[in-house]
Amino acid sequence: MARIAGVNLPKEKRVEIGLTTIYGIGKNLSNRILKEVNIDPNIKINDLNENQLAILREKIEKMAVEGDLRRRVQMDVKRLQEVGSYRGFRHRKGLPVRGQQTKTNARTRKGKRKTVANKKIATK
Repeated sequence: MARIAGVNLPKEKRVEIGLTTIYGIGKNLSNRILKEVNIDPNIKINDLNENQLAILREKIEKMAVEGDLRRRVQMDVKRLQEVGSYRGFRHRKGLPVRGQQTKTNARTRKGKRKTVANKKIATK
């Protein structure tokens, strides 16, 4: 089983896609890494030999991925909140941070809608 940066890579996927399971590595970065180490992006992960895996591990070790990157992002958000910036305030309230509309959309950030019943006014 191929294990890079503390993540088990899926055996049956192509290397290009398998590397994207590591937090902080997307498809473009994956392709760039594979081009630099001269590995064909179309071969499956279980077809990689130990030498190729070692080269990939060494290349990815130098990058900020997984725990380090998660920690850095968390600290950046915490800093924004402590400074009292607008973005930090939006993070704290769980609202969209980058200027998106919130009247009708933003369900992912705001959560599921709670219906409030309309109260009837008693007539005298």
